[in-house]
Amino acid sequence: MSAHVQFAACLVLLTSLLGSATQAKPPPPDPAAAAMIRELGLREGAVASRDLPGWSATPRVLVLRADAERLAALQRAAPGAAIVAASDDPTALAKQLATATAVFGACDPTLLAAPRLHWFQSYPVGVERCVAVEGLAARGVVLTNGQRTSGPPIAEHAIAMMMSLARGLPQYGRYQQAGEWNREGFGRARELKGRTLLVVGLGGIGTEVAWRGHGLGMRVIATRNSSREGPDYVARVGLPDELLALAAEADVVVNAAPITPATTGIFDARFFAAMKPGGYFINIARGRSVVQDDLVAALRSGQLGGAGLDVTDPEPLPPGHPLWAMENVIITPHIAGDSDREDARLWLLVTENLRRYAAGEPLLNRVDIARGY
Repeated sequence: MSAHVQFAACLVLLTSLLGSATQAKPPPPDPAAAAMIRELGLREGAVASRDLPGWSATPRVLVLRADAERLAALQRAAPGAAIVAASDDPTALAKQLATATAVFGACDPTLLAAPRLHWFQSYPVGVERCVAVEGLAARGVVLTNGQRTSGPPIAEHAIAMMMSLARGLPQYGRYQQAGEWNREGFGRARELKGRTLLVVGLGGIGTEVAWRGHGLGMRVIATRNSSREGPDYVARVGLPDELLALAAEADVVVNAAPITPATTGIFDARFFAAMKPGGYFINIARGRSVVQDDLVAALRSGQLGGAGLDVTDPEPLPPGHPLWAMENVIITPHIAGDSDREDARLWLLVTENLRRYAAGEPLLNRVDIARGY
């Protein structure tokens, strides 16, 4: 073989290798995802994916509730990954789970039992059913969730409930259905400007609630588990052991705390007694944070002026429960996170997290399994 032929052959081989390297290079972040990360303040984990024991740049990903368009977007984000839509057939699903190293869906013990599972992306924010699975952390499973993607609609729902109670809209709605022009049945509406809003749980959802409350001219105070730090529009951030003292300042309380052993039943008779008489209680987090009999008693006595409940304990709320018949209570069936934009934000997050995982970068919204959020 002549020197010219050898040189040409080497050049072809080098070009091929360079082309393969270029193809293997992970794609850049979607600009829309980058903008969402900034807007919602999404946080990345402290450890790069490539440094996690058991990581692979070519994961086998099982995806629930994904159409062809979403599957294609996931494939573009991680060209080397094997991405499969979850089957509706239990037998076929079991075969898929046997080889999956990553699963995207809602917390389900069957999904979390996948023998080769390394990463579970939960669509919902609440992951109590995930962290309740015994041995999850010991198996080295990495857990991420949809934190903050549903924050805007949930916060708007909380504010809508608060304003509806203050303006008497539940009562006026009943008068409308009865065809009754009643100007006396509710009493005096309340202005919210200058009132104090207590946000319990200043995380992603709580921060969105606080920002909107501040925009209405309210004085916003809050609690958070990790520190006393908060945005400028929150006048004071207390720790969990200061909850009752902060409740004494509150005209409105919004529960945005995750459910953990420490937050189960924290809204009880002592808490409601500590609030300003006639205050409003809004729950858009978890029903088990509330001692429901104590809530009913506080509403009946007038200590609470009203309640807005998107969550209850149990769910669904049983027929005939006293809360159904109370004129100063708004109940919605755990739909606060629903909106025409929430799905788009969630799938931006899921797709960006897969891109990061395949690229070996830190994941967004990593859950501390020991803490439960």
